[in-house]
Amino acid sequence: MNWDIIEGKWKQAAGAVKAKWGKLTDDDLKTIAGKRDQLIGKLQEKYGLAKDEAEMELSEFEEEYEEPQSARDRSHVKSAR
Repeated sequence: MNWDIIEGKWKQAAGAVKAKWGKLTDDDLKTIAGKRDQLIGKLQEKYGLAKDEAEMELSEFEEEYEEPQSARDRSHVKSAR
């Protein structure tokens, strides 16, 4: 999935991010605000990862991430109008 989509739907994606990386707080997620480089930095800080390790984990997350069903339903309804 393209990071632009995750960033644009950050409120929905933040839940999946927190589920994957539980050490991130709600304040961290607000600070990150969908910015990929900020998330990489927080992963390095909270998990002691090297930058390339954090980027690799985030790339894997991007590939696996799916929007919550309700968000997909709403976007489908908007596009049908």
